[in-house]
Amino acid sequence: MRIALAYNAKPSARAEIQAARPEMLVEEDEEPPSPDGGEESDLYAEWDNAKTILALADALAQRHDVVLVEARQDFAARIRAARPDLVFNIAEGFHGASREAQVPATLEMLGIPYTGSDPLTLCLCLDKARAKEILSYHGVPNAAFVLVEGETDLKAAAAVPLPVLVKPLFEGSSKGIRDDQLVRDAGDLEDRVLRVLRRYDQPALVERFLPGREFTVAVLGNLPDLRVLPPVEIRFDGFPEGSNPIYSWEAKWVWDRPEAPLTVFDCPARLTAPEQHAIEDVCRRAARVLRLRDWSRIDLRMDEHGVPHVIEVNPLPGVLPDPADNSCYPKAARAAGMDYAAMALAVADAACRRLGWTL
Repeated sequence: MRIALAYNAKPSARAEIQAARPEMLVEEDEEPPSPDGGEESDLYAEWDNAKTILALADALAQRHDVVLVEARQDFAARIRAARPDLVFNIAEGFHGASREAQVPATLEMLGIPYTGSDPLTLCLCLDKARAKEILSYHGVPNAAFVLVEGETDLKAAAAVPLPVLVKPLFEGSSKGIRDDQLVRDAGDLEDRVLRVLRRYDQPALVERFLPGREFTVAVLGNLPDLRVLPPVEIRFDGFPEGSNPIYSWEAKWVWDRPEAPLTVFDCPARLTAPEQHAIEDVCRRAARVLRLRDWSRIDLRMDEHGVPHVIEVNPLPGVLPDPADNSCYPKAARAAGMDYAAMALAVADAACRRLGWTL
C-alpha cells in the first residue's frame, strides 16, 4: 500500500529530512516560508523534529511504500500528486483554533482516506472548553472550569474555588502552562489570566486543580475493539524542589533533557484492579462521546476521592522515537509489547480495519 506521511516539521528539521530521505519526498519547488511569529520558544512546540518524522517513515516502510508530504499551503496539490492509498496524518497545522483539522478536512474534500480522528473531533479536542462541555453532558468526569473570554470578563475567573490551573484554550504540548500557572493565591489569579489573554490572544480556561495522581493513557484502535494501553503515571516527586505538581512547560521542555532526563514516569502505573478499571472505563467513555479514531492520548487526574477525571484529550499524540525523550505514547506501546515500528503499523492497521479494508 502507498502511504503518505503528512507532517509539520520544525524549520530546523527540513534540511535533515531532505538529506536523509530525498527519495521519499514529494517534489518541492522551493523552500517553504516559515509562519509568522518570530523566534518565541514555544512557537513550533507542536511540530515534529526530523528524528520523529524519519522514524515514522522508516517504520511504515517496513510494510508499505512511503512518501513524505509536508503540510504546507500547497498541501492539496502535492498530496494529489503523491496519489496515496492512505495518509498517515501527524500534521498539527499552524494558524487558528481549527489548525489540527486542516489536513483531514483537505483530505476529505479530495476523497483520500487518512489515519486518526475527523476534523470535527480534532477541533473539539483542541478547544478544551467545548471538549469539557461534551464530556460533562455525557457524565464523563472532568474538572470544574470557567472560560474567561477577554479582559472585560476577568471577574469570571473567581467562579472556580482555588487552587486553579490557568491554560490557553487552544494550545497543546503544554504551551502556555508555565509552572506558576497553578494559582493558589487569589492575588495572582488576574495576572495569570492576563498572561494567557495577551500572550496567546485567546480565551483563558480556569480549571479546578485536582489534588490526586496524574496519568496519561494511550488508546489504540476503534470501539468496540478499542485497546487501552498500560497507563503512564506522572510522578512529581522527581521535579525540582519548589516546583508545582503539574506537567508544565518547564517540566516537558526545560527540566527534562536527554542529557539529564527527569525520572517522572511509571509505566505501567502501579494501580489496584479497581483503579485500573476506573481509568479504562473513563477512557472508553471519552473515546465514545468525542468519537476518537485509530489512536489518541487521554490525560487524566484523580480527585481527592481517587476518581479519575479527564484533563485533556489529544487525538494527535506525540511519538518521539527515543525512549530517553519520555514520549508517553511510545512508552505505553513498549509496555504493551510493541516496539516503535509495531506501534506505527498498528495505527495504520486500525485505520484500515475502520475503513473496511482487508489487511
